[in-house]
Amino acid sequence: MSLQTYLVPPHIRRTRADKVLAAAFPEHSRAALQRAFEAGLVRRNGVALAKSDDVKAGDVLEFALPKIMPTELKPVAIPLGVLYEDEHLLAINKAAGMVVHPGVGTGEDTLVHALLAHCAGGLSGVGGVERPGIVHRLDKETSGVLLVAKNDAAHRGLSEQFAGRHLRKEYLALVSGVPRLQSGVIERAISRHPVHRERMTVGEGGRPARTDWAIVEAFGGQAALLRCRIHSGRTHQIRVHLKSIGHPLLGDKVYGWKPDPALPAPPRVMLHAERIAFLHPITARPLDVRAPLPEDFAQLLAALRNMSTIS
Repeated sequence: MSLQTYLVPPHIRRTRADKVLAAAFPEHSRAALQRAFEAGLVRRNGVALAKSDDVKAGDVLEFALPKIMPTELKPVAIPLGVLYEDEHLLAINKAAGMVVHPGVGTGEDTLVHALLAHCAGGLSGVGGVERPGIVHRLDKETSGVLLVAKNDAAHRGLSEQFAGRHLRKEYLALVSGVPRLQSGVIERAISRHPVHRERMTVGEGGRPARTDWAIVEAFGGQAALLRCRIHSGRTHQIRVHLKSIGHPLLGDKVYGWKPDPALPAPPRVMLHAERIAFLHPITARPLDVRAPLPEDFAQLLAALRNMSTIS
């Protein structure tokens, strides 16, 4: 670990230590600086600082980034649907059923295991031991585009775009019933359910969330294909928001879907992250990455169209 010294410049008034260092050292990701604070490696006059401590002009800060310990997870050669790749980032078409990162009860078949094999050491420590390179996530049953950073600079740039809502994220969703309007906007705060902690809910006291939706195709009055654009990235956002307007996703038992004998049985929660449009975190070149529909989604869509034609 190499020690770095930073003299807080005259124009800085009382400001949080993490914000000062993030602005002064853009080559380091916020995650890396966070690890430095957590390890007690950011000091003023020999005293460790918390990230929320204020610093001011004239303060001399010393800090070091903790050595990245190699992950104990082993690479596993799992096929990945690569949509885009260069030396800085990777966009994959995540398969439904694949867990993004390891946790309690997961095996050696997560996306992280696959990335460690695919990138062969090119993800060292970015995002932490259990989440190398991961800047956002998709639920286990959700398929579609997922971005991965290969280095700290890309991780920082992508994370800032997600935090600042500068990306365009669009999903395709098959829902129960057909909305009365052709399109709409759902702006309802989302928070953890007070009783069922594995679920989210809408209501006061949550974090702001906005979902724009529009009908792409209707199947009688029983189901519809919607295109959803999210302006925030809350846990289960689309699932919770669509349930809140009375149109749960097909297959989503957690959020109110009930089997309909008149409809083909959905194989999973029918949500697909079709598109992410963003600026390359290093070159600032616009990128528009799209994931084709997976076979299970396309098959159910075809069955619904066939049912609609017959009826």
